[in-house]
Amino acid sequence: MAETKIQSVPLKGKKKTITKRSKPKFLRTDWHKKIRLGKGVKKNQKWHGAKGRQNKFRLGRKGRAQRPKVGWGATNDTKGFVDGVETIRVENVKMLESVQKGFGVIVGSVGKKKRLEIIAKAEELKLKILNRYLQTGGKK
Repeated sequence: MAETKIQSVPLKGKKKTITKRSKPKFLRTDWHKKIRLGKGVKKNQKWHGAKGRQNKFRLGRKGRAQRPKVGWGATNDTKGFVDGVETIRVENVKMLESVQKGFGVIVGSVGKKKRLEIIAKAEELKLKILNRYLQTGGKK
């Protein structure tokens, strides 16, 4: 069903081994038939549950793609990790100064001016920003 990958992750000064399961990409019914459902643009390929009364996908018939269910969730060991790094959400420079070494930073929803200040301070403190690609219009 799903493969397991074992990673060694630093967690507050300790090494912890976690397992990361691969899971299928959950796509909407008939996404490949219509351009607006993401045939050519991956960001439009989003999950929407089937609603139809006789929809075979909703009924879980054989030969259809997997649907998101309770069992596909991450284990408690892997929750809160992005790319094997434990994360902390930061919304201003003051919060950034309290981040410990070894943690990853996710910049919250702030304006461009404050975002650039946070990035500059993070580089100064040598912290890794995990969602940096969203910050400055694609520049890294």
